[in-house]
Amino acid sequence: MRIFIRFLILFALAAGLAVGGRFNPGNVVFFYPPNRFDISLNLFLFAFLVLFFVLYFLLRTLMIALDMPQKVAAYRQSKRERDSNKALREGLKALFEGRFGHAEKSALKAQDLNENKGLATLIGARAAHHMSQFERRDAWLSKIEDDAGFKTARLVTMTELFVDEHKAERALEAVAELNARGKRHIQVLRWALKANQQAKNWNEVLKLVRTLEKNHAIHPALAGRLREMAYEALLRENEHDPESLRYVWNEVPSNERKNRYIAFTAATAFTECQLFDEARFIVENALSDEWDIRLVRIYREAAGSEGSAALRMQIERCESWMQTHVREPELELCLGVLCFKQKLWGKAQVHMENTLAYCKEARTEREANLYLAQLHEAIGQASEAAKYYRQCAMVGQRSIFLSSPS
Repeated sequence: MRIFIRFLILFALAAGLAVGGRFNPGNVVFFYPPNRFDISLNLFLFAFLVLFFVLYFLLRTLMIALDMPQKVAAYRQSKRERDSNKALREGLKALFEGRFGHAEKSALKAQDLNENKGLATLIGARAAHHMSQFERRDAWLSKIEDDAGFKTARLVTMTELFVDEHKAERALEAVAELNARGKRHIQVLRWALKANQQAKNWNEVLKLVRTLEKNHAIHPALAGRLREMAYEALLRENEHDPESLRYVWNEVPSNERKNRYIAFTAATAFTECQLFDEARFIVENALSDEWDIRLVRIYREAAGSEGSAALRMQIERCESWMQTHVREPELELCLGVLCFKQKLWGKAQVHMENTLAYCKEARTEREANLYLAQLHEAIGQASEAAKYYRQCAMVGQRSIFLSSPS
């Protein structure tokens, strides 16, 4: 319909011009002495219009020719942006899909555009790392070393990748630089925790665990386990130095001292240092909160000397525990050994025999037989002592046989 209307207008215009030209008798005269040129008005108007369109076409062509280099440059830039953005999208997609080789190739294409260079470099570094190409990864990261806009992203990526490679020192260097820049967000703290754990910086591990717990950024079970590992390492490192051991233990918060795992490690370390009073106090404090047979074993090893008030207190404490932990083999053995050291032969024999009646572990049975043999030796019953020595040896042989591979 539009085309028809346009043709109709064109035909009407042509008819109008034809009719107007017929009734237009005017002339145009040009004088150039001694010459004179006469042309009709219609021809002049037609020639003027033709000249106008020719000049317009020539000027328009000239302008287009002058703008051509700029337009070509803009087209090339636009094409480069499209290709770079497409490569960046493909690189991210390939990285998340685990196609690391393709991701690195796409990152190479994407970095042609300066705006995409930083992000493309991080994609390439991660892809190279996942392919265990660590030198190539470092080369990628060095490309944006001076890029202020990606400084934090580069350092966080370095921390994560170095932790994954178990290069704790380099990871901690990146963390230190982040801290100097005031960047201590939650993810940085998580990677710093792993790096310090790998580097065995246990004091720093404890600080980071507390910080992450305050921000609810770590599971309570994981936080508890990390604390146990840290305190175990610190206590064992100082178990031959009484002053250092006391200092480490005093730094443990009171609510964590009742943790049975931490208490067992601490009591063992204090026992190794011959600090039996502190070891017994640690065990008693922990057992008042939660029962653990490992603590009972170390309580036996930290027994006081014969005839001492401490030994009598231990016997009384064990007897009170017996009221709530009936038929507990380790507790029976502990009480029997304490009575043996106090030379309460009858009570010692009863509790050791109860141990044999209740125990299911070869270790406990072997120790009970050994102490019974020593008890009978002490009271001059050599035949009974020999019997228990034989039973102790048989239990040892049986446990060796059961533990040996078939």
